[in-house]
Amino acid sequence: MKKDLNHILVHPRITEKATRSSESSVYVFNIDARTTKAHVKAAFVEKYKVTPVRINTVTIPAKNVFVRGKSGKKSGYKKAYVYLKKGTTIEII
Repeated sequence: MKKDLNHILVHPRITEKATRSSESSVYVFNIDARTTKAHVKAAFVEKYKVTPVRINTVTIPAKNVFVRGKSGKKSGYKKAYVYLKKGTTIEII
């Protein structure tokens, strides 16, 4: 794993579900596929200066798709749910 923590949190997920969950102090980020929860916590504390209460990670597998008569493949990814204390918010950059 890289020592540079800037490559761990790839970018925040901006979807309807992720936006609704941020109201309850849960933030969702796309992360590097080889990242562990400890790496995510260290990168989050360094970037946002807030210590998370809990972190859950989910690996989404690659999927075969068939659209408009053509077959293809959607790439898989990994995301992290970062839980903060109630009432704590961060500014998504």
